[in-house]
Amino acid sequence: MTSATGLSARGLRFLLARRRVLLRLAVWSVLETGQTFLIGYGTARALDEGFLRGRADVGLVWLAVTGLGVLLGAFGTARVYAAVADLVEPLRDRLVERVVSRGVRSGDTGSLSGLTQQVEIARDTFAGLVMVSRSFVFTSAGALAGLFALAPPLLLVVGPPLALGMALFAATLRPLARRQEAFLVADEALAGDLGTVCPGLRDITATGAEAQIAAGTGERVEAELRAARALAHWGVLRVASLTIGGQLPIVLLLAAAPWLLAQGVSTGALVGALAYVTQSLLPALRNLIHGLGTSGSRLTVVLRRLAGGDTADDHAAPPSPAGRRQEAPGGEAVAVRTASPRPAHDGRGVPVPRPPRNQATAEPPPAVSLASVTFAYGPASAPVVHDLDLVLPPGAHLAVVGPSGTGKSTLTALVAGLLTPSNGTVRVCGHPVPGPEAQAARVLIPQEAYVFGGTLAENLAYLREDPVPEEELLAAAEAVGLAPLADRLGGLGARVDPTALSAGERQLVALTRAYLSYAPLALLDEATCHLDPETEARAERAFAARPGGTLVVVAHRISSARRAGRVLVMDGRSTAYGGHEELLRSSAPYRDLVGSWTPALAR
Repeated sequence: MTSATGLSARGLRFLLARRRVLLRLAVWSVLETGQTFLIGYGTARALDEGFLRGRADVGLVWLAVTGLGVLLGAFGTARVYAAVADLVEPLRDRLVERVVSRGVRSGDTGSLSGLTQQVEIARDTFAGLVMVSRSFVFTSAGALAGLFALAPPLLLVVGPPLALGMALFAATLRPLARRQEAFLVADEALAGDLGTVCPGLRDITATGAEAQIAAGTGERVEAELRAARALAHWGVLRVASLTIGGQLPIVLLLAAAPWLLAQGVSTGALVGALAYVTQSLLPALRNLIHGLGTSGSRLTVVLRRLAGGDTADDHAAPPSPAGRRQEAPGGEAVAVRTASPRPAHDGRGVPVPRPPRNQATAEPPPAVSLASVTFAYGPASAPVVHDLDLVLPPGAHLAVVGPSGTGKSTLTALVAGLLTPSNGTVRVCGHPVPGPEAQAARVLIPQEAYVFGGTLAENLAYLREDPVPEEELLAAAEAVGLAPLADRLGGLGARVDPTALSAGERQLVALTRAYLSYAPLALLDEATCHLDPETEARAERAFAARPGGTLVVVAHRISSARRAGRVLVMDGRSTAYGGHEELLRSSAPYRDLVGSWTPALAR
């Protein structure tokens, strides 16, 4: 309430400082008032003194006078627009000065949006409100004066419903504005949430955060629905005020026509009264109600944001320990954190994944097992993965190779639980996929790596629930190959600007984050495609050397297949499995693939 009162006081001072512009606006509006007056008065005189008495020349003269009044009104309207511009442009200039000064003073990154969008919204909306408010005031004055000049009893029919409709609208204006503002806020919150979530849908699914994200987004959807319903309820009263003030007088004039004629009201005066209501009062009232009811609250919201000194913190705070926020390269936030059990560490500070709690340590289950897995993207589509059996023991290093579109990423999505097979079963560390235990036992690194705007240490430790010692962060960065980038950024405490990093640098951050996680199974789905061969080899060797860790790499270089202990070849029709040398002898598709890779590598 205090903010609204302060905004109103500043608005009043702004208008009082421009009294001469307001006076000029009123003078030119008088011509429109004359036009409104003549629409009904000239029509009535043309009928009563001309056409109804058989004097067509007199009737035509009055119609000519009415037409002249319309021309003068059009001339006044043109001058009105110039006066409105003299009133609106200083407001725009003042808002621009405020936005620019605030941006220069505080480094507000939202200043550009305020300068290019919000200021223009305020300018256009303020101009529209001035026009509709001024039009209603002068149109109503001209119409009521015309009704009185024609026959005072006409005011008894038109005046009360008009006053009642205006009183109802005035009573609903403040509650309607509050609910309009609440709806705008709810809509902005939902749009911001969807803009945050949609770019990270893959990571959300990969980390099993669907329920958390769905709950948060659902709350915003429900909040907008409640705000929309409340706004609609008050909008009904707005329609009622328009009906009472603008349409009921037409019915009353027709119903009271016999009484009015008995009171000496002429036929022409009755027609003139209908012209006043239908051509002047009703359009002006409709514009006023829709303008103030919708644009007024919108202007209030925008002015409050532009005039206020407080702005939202554009530098996102680092995620909380329970966090659900991560920013993509463009600043989008995605939820990727999942809870995992705390493992032991080896002597180098590298996390050592625990075996599954429900398995005996003497005979650990396979890290990955697929039994007769089939998957197609549609009921009428050919299977991308068909009747596949695969077993990887703990500590295995598998490279998945094949031409584009043969199902390599689909396979990693099936293992990660992003996709559900149409037939067969998938298990990770003995746990069925999908499931919370399997989810906690694997980490998926996609091709497009996500980095948020916190410190480098916060980015690296994001998949860990417990505080990560600095020496462990440094050891992981050194192992994966992130150390040079960390030094260039200024150390682990340096803040990261995702947009300033290259695609390969973002991949290094994401790889180190996954390396520090407790998940024993690492799935690299083209996660090193933006790295040079030496850095890629270092990262893959680091993951392969994690104690108790299992690595599955969707390879895009022959060197990745050579480093892996086993290779799975997928060509869309069949699969082949074995070592590099073995597949060179037994698999023609693999020989063709190696032959297409080798010249590119030699160049």
